[in-house]
Amino acid sequence: MRRHVVAAAAASLLLAGCGGAADTQQPAGSQQPAAKEKVTLEWWHILTSDPGKGIYAKWAKDFEAAHPNVTVKITVLENESFKSKMATQTASGKAPSVFTTWGGGVLRQQAEAGLVKDLTADAAPILPTFSTAAMAAYQIDGKAYAIPTDIGMVGFWYNKKLFAKAGVSEPPATWSAYLDAVKKLKAAGVTPIALAGKEKWPGHYYWAYLAMRVAGLDALKQAAETKDFTGPDFVAAGTHLKALADLQPFQTGFQNASYSTPSGQAAAVSNGKAAMELMGQWAPDVQKSSGKGLGEDLGFFPFPAVEGGKGAITDAFGGGQGFAVGADAPAEAVEFLKFISDPARHREAITNAFALPVIKGTEDAVTNPALKLVVENLTGASGFQLYLDQAYPPAVGQEVNDSVAQLIVGGKTPEEVVKSITETAKSE
Repeated sequence: MRRHVVAAAAASLLLAGCGGAADTQQPAGSQQPAAKEKVTLEWWHILTSDPGKGIYAKWAKDFEAAHPNVTVKITVLENESFKSKMATQTASGKAPSVFTTWGGGVLRQQAEAGLVKDLTADAAPILPTFSTAAMAAYQIDGKAYAIPTDIGMVGFWYNKKLFAKAGVSEPPATWSAYLDAVKKLKAAGVTPIALAGKEKWPGHYYWAYLAMRVAGLDALKQAAETKDFTGPDFVAAGTHLKALADLQPFQTGFQNASYSTPSGQAAAVSNGKAAMELMGQWAPDVQKSSGKGLGEDLGFFPFPAVEGGKGAITDAFGGGQGFAVGADAPAEAVEFLKFISDPARHREAITNAFALPVIKGTEDAVTNPALKLVVENLTGASGFQLYLDQAYPPAVGQEVNDSVAQLIVGGKTPEEVVKSITETAKSE
């Protein structure tokens, strides 16, 4: 059952001409400036590695320097830990002052429960600076409930040397060619794919993309509305994924592997122990922080087309990250969003390769060759689908992750996967 709460009282009044709390009244004729009310902003984000983690910490210090009455308390959490802690936090009827969001169904539920602030008026000066695509996931019924900090797409990041060793001369453009490449890699003694099976969300990328390629974007949208994923095309998506899993393409122990740890998915690719991973635009940064890094040997290609499918290879799957503001956060929380949305700071994020352009006019800051490929694919995208575990209500998204994880290890059939997702959707 969704938990609805009453929106918190209005935030502190702004100082005349600036963004702090209201002045304390001074005696007549006093020349001493009024002390501003002390404010603590709780900032929760998921950038667990440098350079992003360090740059965010620097931005917080810079904001504190410009706003002496404000203390920014940062909580950094890994993806799944963040989701779990946010669920506990919001169940209590509260949200952090500023927190990571992927938009979609989760943000909608938070908005409907009165947990997040409508930024349409308060952030009006900066909203037009963001691209339409970047803002899409954070707008609900014409109102803005978050601002974007990153956008991108999921695709295959691969080791060019290992592909060459296996005789794979070019990135596969079709699913059958992809399966052939996996077989060639195995025959050459190379682990084809690294997967963080423990965390589940990386595995759902495969089923989601296959559903897009086989059924098409319109079918996914219709299924979300009708709450019925039992159609033959969705079963076929699972069948294709089972065919991949049957080749045993993943690293040994993948079921217990995390994503960003020294022995996890990103490190396996970064250290040359696996040929590729299906991951978002942040992959190069995480690979570097968790392993040796591939440098110029790192390549990128979009998820292949499925022969006979209704979806196009130019349809992209992914999203980005943004920040929402808790409903009872002080006014300084919105000022903080404006501060970190300055184009110069966004360029700093882009040039340090932990964000892709969401602010108009910053596209030229992308210099990394691999990330330029992501930008090119996004620019030419014929359609876009937000991550399913964010596009759908939380329970449905979790069921997608759980059921696909079971499919990959042989615990569920393709038919059982779509049945479980449908039953969960209808119970919402």
